[in-house]
Amino acid sequence: MDDKTVVKESTIQINIGLNAENIPIAMDWFSTDNPDKIDVAACKAMLLSLFDSDHKDTLKIDLWTNEMQVQEMDRFMFQTMRGLADTYFKATQNKDLAVDMQKFVQYFGEKTELIPKS
Repeated sequence: MDDKTVVKESTIQINIGLNAENIPIAMDWFSTDNPDKIDVAACKAMLLSLFDSDHKDTLKIDLWTNEMQVQEMDRFMFQTMRGLADTYFKATQNKDLAVDMQKFVQYFGEKTELIPKS
């Protein structure tokens, strides 16, 4: 069997509840591969990026509910950027740039007072 043979499929479902002005007020998600076996999990924000291989462009959906607090958004962005730096390193092995990205994450965390100044 080669690396291009699909041996399993998984589904990720995201449900967005909108108010009359089309502003997200409720969000939840579900995955068939969720290791915690949770049927549906609520969330307040999501960032989805998909790379279109034909057009070499990134398609994005960024949504958050009207209940998302600024401090929660700061934490969400901090954790997301930290994860992106880790993902970038795993995918490219470019340690220098990954370290530079982590330095910005550190700066962001300090400026938003999520972490103490070093």
